[in-house]
Amino acid sequence: MIVAEQKPLQEIKRLINEAENVLVVGCGTCVTVCFAGGAREAAIIASSLRMSTKLDGNGKNVSDVTVQRQCEWEYLDQIADQVAAADIVLSLGCGIGVQAIAEHFPATWVVPGLNTSFLGLPTEQGVWAERCAACGDCILGITGGICPIARCSKSLLNGPCGGSEAGHCEIDPDVDCAWQLIYNRLSSMGKLDVLLEIQPPKNWRTSRDGGPRKIVRQDLRLVAEED
Repeated sequence: MIVAEQKPLQEIKRLINEAENVLVVGCGTCVTVCFAGGAREAAIIASSLRMSTKLDGNGKNVSDVTVQRQCEWEYLDQIADQVAAADIVLSLGCGIGVQAIAEHFPATWVVPGLNTSFLGLPTEQGVWAERCAACGDCILGITGGICPIARCSKSLLNGPCGGSEAGHCEIDPDVDCAWQLIYNRLSSMGKLDVLLEIQPPKNWRTSRDGGPRKIVRQDLRLVAEED
């Protein structure tokens, strides 16, 4: 899931600036799960903005709505009238959601209410940890389901560096060494021989280093054309 954090209220107030009619748009998927931008959070930030701007002597008209997914046009179409009536849209979606609203409603000024952090999972109540760097060339099949690209501070492909100590990363004793985790898992499963094959330098062209990425499924495009 995409993990994000809400921006401070003062920063959000600076972003909406002189706008009088503000529409806060929440998203019902990833940012709902991480309690950053769902319906509850959208209602809270809308209420906070109404009260705070009123105390500042410049009360704004702030409403809120939450769509199932900000990253799909069909859900954004459902709020077209509300967007048209707003001077500015405060998106509580990830960075993709912000850009999707801006692209779908080109005449509307859209600002982010969240900082998009990483792809991760909840490891315990109130804690989310990064697990994937979306590199476009997944090697989890040879590392026991533990990603060294995201979880090793140096994204090493062939074992740990010389700085790890007692199973922890040199950058922070609270951070597990990803390669220690990989070794332990493969050892417990009797698959350490997988590590004997040296991995070549990673082809970073499948990652962001190759520029903006796109996936085209011709089979799905053909189905859509037939319909």
